[in-house]
Amino acid sequence: MALDQTLPLNSLGFAKTPADTRVVVAMSGGVDSSVVAAMLAEEGYDVVGVTLQLYDHGAALAKKGACCAGIDIHDARRVAEDMGFPHYVLDYENVFKDAVIDEFADSYLGGATPVPCIRCNERVKFKDLLETAKDLDADCMATGHYIQRMMGPKGAELHGAADANRDQSYFLFSTTPEQLAYLRFPLGHLPSKEATRALAEKYGLRVAMKPDSQDICFVPDGDYASVIRKLRPEADAPGNIVDPDGRVLAQHEGVINYTIGQRRGLGIGGLSEPLYVVRLDADRREVVVGPKHMLATRTIPVKEINWLGDDAFSAQKERHISVRVRSTRPPAEAILRPLTDTTAEVELLSPEEGVSPGQACVFYDPDSSRIFGGGWIYRG
Repeated sequence: MALDQTLPLNSLGFAKTPADTRVVVAMSGGVDSSVVAAMLAEEGYDVVGVTLQLYDHGAALAKKGACCAGIDIHDARRVAEDMGFPHYVLDYENVFKDAVIDEFADSYLGGATPVPCIRCNERVKFKDLLETAKDLDADCMATGHYIQRMMGPKGAELHGAADANRDQSYFLFSTTPEQLAYLRFPLGHLPSKEATRALAEKYGLRVAMKPDSQDICFVPDGDYASVIRKLRPEADAPGNIVDPDGRVLAQHEGVINYTIGQRRGLGIGGLSEPLYVVRLDADRREVVVGPKHMLATRTIPVKEINWLGDDAFSAQKERHISVRVRSTRPPAEAILRPLTDTTAEVELLSPEEGVSPGQACVFYDPDSSRIFGGGWIYRG
């Protein structure tokens, strides 16, 4: 049936009544996505809640504080029951292992510092789950991410959250224009997490005071090395800690135990100045250490670029932008020089320390809240 063009756009941007608008809500069991589902249900939308089981359910039951664990699936189901909309749990364990966990382990073994939450959004939630939402005849899919989708002259744009402290743009840079057209982020305009919890209390949600997830969901207590040892037993191969000239200073028990910028726990004493991990050479099983100034990086090679600007990502233009090279760092001034449709060189106007292959480099408009996409840092 054709849309009634005389109807005003509803809060999700459709010329339909909420009751005629189906929205799939990706529910992790946490307060954010629960509030999204409750808010849309209260507004009268045809809400369908979906929760992904991403790894072994039995192991997940024993781990608190991570999304999609057994208790979180239960919490999501309970919210759906309380608010009166259907809820489904989908087993994505194999997809998640192939698309996220295996690459996470291999990247660490290769001396990189991966960001699995970005790959999960890119390859699971905004790919397979989004297709499932379309199979359910949903008009759109909503999530609890803190980011804003705004309509511009050339379509949907990605913008930072109103609350800069909660902004999740670093983890969503790889959202494609096609995905962005289908996605909705109802919490992005809220001023604070306290406002979200206040809404949860308003809707009577039992997860209103549930703590935020702090860890990567499949990495208990942030112990990356122990997870990788289980996945890749060869990861503990010993090797040498060397200086930039290749002189052996000490031995180590596995490259995976070190990260770029690390100072503590190197087991090197009696030197005139502190040493930091400046590079990981997984092929040679070497941890390269040097003085702090060696951590400073000005030029960053970036690949697999997802561009969200209005014009084409041309290799003939130079752009002044802001970039974020870690989720915990503020955007810094930079020059973006496209090399191909998916690769570029980023020149930081002020050097940054601890820039690591495997991390994302996210592009921002220096004059607005808009995100222009980004790519992956690699060793050029």
